[in-house]
Amino acid sequence: MADVARRGRKAFAFNGHESGTRHPLVAAAMVLPLATLLVVLFGGWEAVVTQASSVGAMLGR
Repeated sequence: MADVARRGRKAFAFNGHESGTRHPLVAAAMVLPLATLLVVLFGGWEAVVTQASSVGAMLGR
């Protein structure tokens, strides 16, 4: 803790052990609605399928 005091508040805020990190499932629940909206708005699913088929063709499948 003395090391954190020496480096200041900024170091304390970015230290994962003492700053209280959120659970990965909570983080995913926060991000998924926005990610879904962006995929629908910008046609991301078609881009993923196109890229996957191109990679498959390159690999000869």
